[in-house]
Amino acid sequence: MRVLHTADWHLGQRFISGHERTDEHRHFLEWLVQTVREQHVEVLVVAGDIFDTGSPSNQALELYYSFLLGMQNTGCRDIVVVGGNHDSPATLNAPARLLRHLRVHVVGCVPECFEEQVLVLDDAAGKPGLVVCAVPFLRDRDVRLSVPGETAEEREARIKQGIADHYLRLSEIEQVWQLKDLGLPVLATGHLYAAGAAPSDSERTIHVGNLGQVTADHFPVVFDYVALGHLHRPQRVGGREHIRYSGSPIPLSFSEIDHPKEVLLLDFESGKLAALQSLPVPGARRLLRFHGTLDEVTTGLTTYDNAGYLLPAWADVQIHSELTQLEVADALLAVIQALDRQQLEVLARRHFRLVKLRALGQEDEEADAPLTRSLHDFTEREVFEQRLEAEPEASRAELLRTFDELLERM
Repeated sequence: MRVLHTADWHLGQRFISGHERTDEHRHFLEWLVQTVREQHVEVLVVAGDIFDTGSPSNQALELYYSFLLGMQNTGCRDIVVVGGNHDSPATLNAPARLLRHLRVHVVGCVPECFEEQVLVLDDAAGKPGLVVCAVPFLRDRDVRLSVPGETAEEREARIKQGIADHYLRLSEIEQVWQLKDLGLPVLATGHLYAAGAAPSDSERTIHVGNLGQVTADHFPVVFDYVALGHLHRPQRVGGREHIRYSGSPIPLSFSEIDHPKEVLLLDFESGKLAALQSLPVPGARRLLRFHGTLDEVTTGLTTYDNAGYLLPAWADVQIHSELTQLEVADALLAVIQALDRQQLEVLARRHFRLVKLRALGQEDEEADAPLTRSLHDFTEREVFEQRLEAEPEASRAELLRTFDELLERM
């Protein structure tokens, strides 16, 4: 059985100042359909965050459904889709019964019948060939019951234990063990934050996943592979080859510009994971950082070559200078206006900053500030963190955790 693992598409994401990512996502999905066909993939697993918001745009929905339709002619027999913390369970589950006729198995949230997370997928001969424990993002109600007056430490311990118990309960389902004993491999999914993993700036803090940071040891040994989503950097968990984040297929923030983008190709033989290889995802657009003196940044911008990319690059600019913001802005404005926007575009506001150089001990309120910044340049969490500065320091951490939980439920 050959399986492809991907996650964290974030269809419909709007980048800084509302820049659309539709063309990049379409380029990836067309490449993915072609790759599935060429690599003779039999099962595709998408480990959460298909969409960037719970109310995806019509363009994002069109990308998703067009992709599922395009997959019908690839030879891939089954597609497994689980919900992430960005996804709305209602949006994902609404067409689930219809999609099942196309052998697309959608688990947007933990179903009322716990055993419905267990999928038995047939091989090319029409016989059971793979067991998938399709675990979506586990919300607070899925893993614990609230206890009045519990401390933050007690809550963290209960969440971690709740996540571990969820996977243990799946592994103890009789059907799973029976098929495992018959020689079928067992694959589990998850959308969470595993302890020791390296995040980037673009993952939304998730109350359950971050508090409950599970370890590799929390996944039962019955699982031959654990396909994870949520973190955008591809990586192993706890050094285990079979517990993996595939990462996002396109860079979702400037903090990801040095991360490789890939999908994972798995081969199961004789009931075990026999081979695993990463397939690099070709990028349609580069995200770049130009940080340095005014002269260094100007040289970098004017000499940049975008050869090999279908779409113009997006740049993050930071100037280190003794000049004022106005002087820096005037000097750069002519450079930016002269750029070929088919090659390179400097994103406005948040990614056009001045770091003011000053003598040791000299304070400057302008240091490390964007040249222009509006409310739209902040995330909801950043706005709330600024509001917390007016609250007693001792209460800030608990208020922030409560706010994260509220965001998650919304």
